Amino acid sequence: MSRRLTRRTFLKSTAAAGALTLLPAGSALTYAANASVNLGIVGVGGMGAGNRQHFKRLGGCTLVALCDVDRKRLEDSTRDHEGAKTWTDYRKMLQEQKELDAVMVSTPDHHHYPASMLAMQLGKAVCTEKPLTHSVWEARQLALGAARHKVATQHDHENHATDGLRKVVEWVQSGAVGTVREVHIWTDRPIWPQGIRQRPPAKPVPPNLEWDLWLGPAPWRDYHDGLHAFSWRGYWDFGTGALGDMGCHFWDSAFWAMKLGEAKSFTVEAEHEGNSNETGPVWATVVYQFPARGALPPVKVTWWDGRKGRKTETGETKYDVPNLPPRPPELEPDRKFHTNGSMFIGDKGTLLVNDAASPRLIPEAKMKEFKPPEPFLPRPGDHKKDWLQAITGGTPAGSNFADFGGPLAETVLLGNLAIRTGTKIEWDVAALKARNCPAADPYIRRPYRQGWEV
Repeated sequence: MSRRLTRRTFLKSTAAAGALTLLPAGSALTYAANASVNLGIVGVGGMGAGNRQHFKRLGGCTLVALCDVDRKRLEDSTRDHEGAKTWTDYRKMLQEQKELDAVMVSTPDHHHYPASMLAMQLGKAVCTEKPLTHSVWEARQLALGAARHKVATQHDHENHATDGLRKVVEWVQSGAVGTVREVHIWTDRPIWPQGIRQRPPAKPVPPNLEWDLWLGPAPWRDYHDGLHAFSWRGYWDFGTGALGDMGCHFWDSAFWAMKLGEAKSFTVEAEHEGNSNETGPVWATVVYQFPARGALPPVKVTWWDGRKGRKTETGETKYDVPNLPPRPPELEPDRKFHTNGSMFIGDKGTLLVNDAASPRLIPEAKMKEFKPPEPFLPRPGDHKKDWLQAITGGTPAGSNFADFGGPLAETVLLGNLAIRTGTKIEWDVAALKARNCPAADPYIRRPYRQGWEV
């Protein structure tokens, strides 16, 4: 029921800077195991609907609480979960529904931290959708809080438990492509509007929506098109853009295989188009430069997202050209270069990963000759099952907030600092600071509306 803590498991922070006191090498993270799990879902539509059905298929838990600020979605969800108590305010649910053991947080990004932290403070296990938090400071605080409160946690980026993703880690760490000094990660997102400079005009709030609760900790604004229930992802007050939405999926294997969480400092810079105070850009290319980590050499990791513009015959600009890394020369001309994936370039070859967890050495002839290493990582198979087993068995889940999930989110979200400040960020991990850019401070940590502080 214990596990050694990594360098990036944090126990104490100062109030503003997030400075660290690290545990001694022999310390261990433990928490109590529960015999059964009474589960609540915060956010029952969208990702929440899929999560509800996932837990229903898995079994091993009883869904006793449903929470959503959209009363229609909430009512619809009860048809599949008769007997579950319903709430519109997760703060009341967490504090008043005493038999609740665990919570799945499936809200828009800006609610991830307050819902997750409050649940941990009340002794409840937490699984939180990707990205773990809306800001870098929040990711650090959830990592610290998970270690302090000793509850079972999981950052819900699904592929972490799969055989395919763990093969990527095993193959890279076993030297399948030699020494890796360059990694590319990319996605076709955003598939929602970004590059919006002018806030849409205000509209009446739909009668089924508790607007004040939907805003939660974010700054007040009038209701308008493009927010509930999907396109909030592009708006900085509520979402984290393409990088936040998909980065924790596609960065997972690189962060793990390349031990990026061991870096004490690194730089991040971005090229992009269309960023504004309202929304993220229509496309972005973000370059992270990590120094040597122990025996591993420096590595450059480049993130690519969105679609670039092209001029049509009529002179208009259409944004339909995928922003992708250069097609690897080893990839055969008749093979598809997918619009979501990652690529590890070593001194002995290239590993191409379509989506998040389907590794192949290229060209195919090299794959046919390849003898994979003996598996050395556990295979939990299902990410949410891994969390439920942590609750009932006491052994931390693979992407628990303290060991992996928090540091992963923190690193991914730093790309948004480079996008929003327009500056090459020199990041100090221990101090939680951009050494060269005080203008980044409001994006590292922002104030919450009164009543939403945790």
